[in-house]
Parts: sequence; structure tokens; C-alpha cells
Amino acid sequence: MTDWKEADRAHAWHPYTQMLTAPPPLGIERAEGVYLYTSEGKRILDGISSWWVNSLGHSNPRLNRALARQAEKLQQVIFAGATHPGAAELAARLAAITPGGLDHCFYSDDGSTAVEVALKMAAQYWRNQGREDRTLFVSMTNSYHGDTFGTMAVGGSPVFHTNFSPFFFPTRHFNCVRKDSRDTAPAASLEAGGDGSLEEILEREGDQVAAVIIEPKLQGAGGMIVWPSASLVEIRDLCDRHGTILIADEVFTGFGRTGPLFACEHGPIVPDIICLSKALTAGYMPLAATLSTDKIYDSFLSEDRGKTFFHGHSYTANALACAIALENLDIFEEEKILSRIAEIEGLFSQRLRKLEDLPPVSNTRCIGTLAALDVAPENAGGGGYLDSIGPRLATEFLKRDILLRPLGNVLYFLPPYIITDEEIHRVFDEMEDILGNL
Repeated sequence: MTDWKEADRAHAWHPYTQMLTAPPPLGIERAEGVYLYTSEGKRILDGISSWWVNSLGHSNPRLNRALARQAEKLQQVIFAGATHPGAAELAARLAAITPGGLDHCFYSDDGSTAVEVALKMAAQYWRNQGREDRTLFVSMTNSYHGDTFGTMAVGGSPVFHTNFSPFFFPTRHFNCVRKDSRDTAPAASLEAGGDGSLEEILEREGDQVAAVIIEPKLQGAGGMIVWPSASLVEIRDLCDRHGTILIADEVFTGFGRTGPLFACEHGPIVPDIICLSKALTAGYMPLAATLSTDKIYDSFLSEDRGKTFFHGHSYTANALACAIALENLDIFEEEKILSRIAEIEGLFSQRLRKLEDLPPVSNTRCIGTLAALDVAPENAGGGGYLDSIGPRLATEFLKRDILLRPLGNVLYFLPPYIITDEEIHRVFDEMEDILGNL
């Protein structure tokens, strides 16, 4: 075998990467805790939880043991017509810890497919009741829900999706007011987007809407946009008023990222369908879950086999992934992870205040274990995902052995929950130095 990095250059096509101009990727040979170890002997602090998934850090001893134990018993079995203890127990535990009434768990393999499942559930819910006219979906501007065609169609990030837009089904988009760090926005916090406010859209086309889909409290890939808790309640009320399904995409926000276990708790609200992935297995294994209420689930129960939910994946409810997820939930409870998240949020708030007066910095915000800020853009267009300041900042941080991956001119820090205060201060010290010398 040739050198593995030469093999990568010759054959591996990396995601969200312009392969012609991107610098060589980091060659990671192992990882432990919050650190990645390169083939050149560098130790790099993982400041983005390896694309938001490694919530408990790398090579967690308890998760390692859970994986090894399960591998000795069962690795994979078809989930159509069969089941296994891990899948059954995990479904029950997810039903118990998610917002009330989400009692039915459908497994898939990643965030995009968790949302795709939700969209199909909502669409078929109406068809099973003879309402084939309810095919319209509503989402927020700047939203991101995944990279399948269905999830792209409800996305609101043109930079990611424009090349595929001719193939999308119709959607409508509304805005939400951004909140400040004290969450003082008024209750009437929904605004008109390109298609009007949510209330206007539902007043005008509510009888055609299959579902409204949101990223509760925090929009991730669209720019780490934090929005008011009051809006959650307002959206839920509008969906109830117009008899519309509400889907909560908690792929990113679930399992403590915004403070509570689920972002819907900021309302609090209960969606009709919730989508989970990423930190579900603490970054160890691909696994996703889409949970629904009785109302959704019962609409598929029929002597007519045509009303079956025809969706599935080869690795649905993979036994290894379910074992990891169960151990992950045990760690959350036994090691008081949510309390640590609250401590991290407090420290983030303190350190962000020191950055607010730097000339290139604006719109600092934090929630849970996310700290984010806007950096003065370099491109003439005024920022956005393609702004050149993003790669420049990423390079500067890598020189200091810190992995951050800015969303254009949005710089964010999203470490594993096990990071120490000392390590947090180190990252913010480097931020202060780099941003102060731009």
C-alpha cells in the first residue's frame, strides 16, 4: 500500500471542500479527549467536536467498553421483521427523555435521513387521511436541514443548495428575530421572510401545508443564529391554530448543545415530530432517530398495506450504535453532563465580553456550549459562508494547534463537553490575539 496520505490525495473526495484549491487535509492518526493527533506528531485541540458530534470527546473509556461488549454479542441484524434489546431499550429511553408524547421511534443513520424521514412521515400522514392536497412545507430562512433532496428543499441556505434547486418541491420561508444575549426579544418575534411571516403563510396557505420545520432556538450551518425562546411558543401556537404538523430538527441542538437536553425545552414546547442524530452516539457511530406522537404514528396503522411507511436503511437500528447511544445516555445522567454544560456557558459568556470591543468583532453570542461571533468580512459582498476571512482564520488557529472551522465570517467555538476551564481559556486567549491583530 502506498503512503496513506498519497492515497487520500489520489482517491478521496472530501465533503464541502473545493478539491482544486483546498489545503491538504489534516492527517489524523488517533484522538483522545479533546485532542486530535496528526501523523506529524502535532496535538490539535478539537474546537468543533469533529463537526458537532463528539460531545464527550474522543476515545471515551466507557464508550469504548460498551462498543467492545456489544461487538462480542451482535453487530447488525435486519430491523424489518426483527429487533434486538439495544434498539428496544433505546427507543423506550428516547421516548422517556424527549419532550412529552413523542413515543414512537423510527431509526435511520444520520441527520439528513432523520429529517428526510420526518418529511416523509408528515407527507404520508396527510395522504393516509385522504388529504393529498397538503404537500407544502414551511421552514425558516437561513435554515439547514441536510443534503438529501428533500432536506435541501426545506433548507434556506442558497450557497449550499442552489445547484440542485430545479429538483426541489415547493416550500415557503419565514424569518425569526435574532435574540440578544439576554433573550429580551418580545413575544411577537416572527418576521416576514421572502414568503411573508409564518402567520401570513398559514393564513394564506395553511390548508395546503403538510408541516412546518424548524431548528429550535439555534440555526447552525446558516450562521449560528440564536433566536428567542418566545418564538418557539409562538410557532407551536400557530401550528396548532392551523392544524399543521410541527417538526423539530434537533440533529445539532439535541443532547445538551443549547443547555437543556433538547432545545425545545427553551419554550417549552412539544413538537409532533423530532429528529435526532450527531451527539446521540457521542460521535462514535452513525445513528439517527425520528420520534413522533401517537397522532402521527396511528395514521399509518391500517389493514391496507399501502398505508405502510415505506422507508428503511440497511443499517437501521445498528446494534453497535444502539449500545453506544445507551451508554452515552448513562454518562449524561451519572456524570452530570448538563451541569457541566451550564458551567461552560457561564465561562463562554465571560470570555466573549472581553472580545466585544475588538474592532473586527460584532454580534457575540453564546448558548450552551456554543460561543460565536461575527468577524468583519473581507469580501465585497459583506460576509457569508464564502467570505475569504473564514479560511484565513482557520489557518491562523491551526498554526496554534486549534481546529476551528468558521462559517465564512462567523467564527464559532463548539468543543466537547469534557473540555477543561484551562483549555477554554487557552482558546479564547488565542481568539483575542488573532482577532485583535487582524
